[in-house]
Amino acid sequence: MPQLDTSTWFITVLSTIITLFTLMQLKISLHIFPQTPSAKSIELMKTDNPWESKWTKIYSPLSLPQQ
Repeated sequence: MPQLDTSTWFITVLSTIITLFTLMQLKISLHIFPQTPSAKSIELMKTDNPWESKWTKIYSPLSLPQQ
């Protein structure tokens, strides 16, 4: 039964790691990142809800006029 030759494993693993690192660096460097965000002023705004502008009344079906 022949022995497995592992003499080239170190250079193979090392070159793979270097290649993956280089590819990731290229991919990250080509990515366009947004500029520093500007601060937005936080103001309390009153929201106008439709139920605040008028009164509503819910009628139960039993209180409606009979036809």
